Order: sequence, then structure tokens, then C-alpha cells
Amino acid sequence: MIVHVGSVLHGYTGGRAEVEAGGETVGAVLQDLERRFPGIVFRVIDEQGRLRPHMRLFVGTESVQDLSRRVRGKDELSILGALSGG
Repeated sequence: MIVHVGSVLHGYTGGRAEVEAGGETVGAVLQDLERRFPGIVFRVIDEQGRLRPHMRLFVGTESVQDLSRRVRGKDELSILGALSGG
């Protein structure tokens, strides 16, 4: 599956905005990314296995927080850092 990686994580992917990863769930795809790009998942998921508040996951255009959400090979996952400021 194609994974779109937000600029906040490009340091882990060698500057690449799109990478490939496999898995049957969002969590499995993230673990595959971790094998390929060590350290990337810690920026997305906290120590309790929950999505960090400043990160957003999308399967296609659907916002996802459940890491057990199933995905198919044609799906695309986007990992983005939420914007904040004042």
C-alpha cells in the first residue's frame, strides 16, 4: 500500500513523501513502516499504543483512530501532523 508521509516525518523516510508498506490493519502497516524506518512509529503512537494528539491518520479520506481498522492493498494511508498555533 502507498503511505503518504507528512513533512514532520520526512526525517525518518529520507525526505520521501510517499513510501510503501504492507499489513492488513492500520497498526500492522505502521509496524511495517517501523521495520523500514526505525523510530517513525514513536512519533505517531504513544507508549500506550494510542495515536498521539498532534498526529492524524487517514485511510483514503476517512479519518482513523482505531489501529485495528482493516485496510486493503489498494487503500492509501496518510500520516499527517496536525497544525496548531495561535
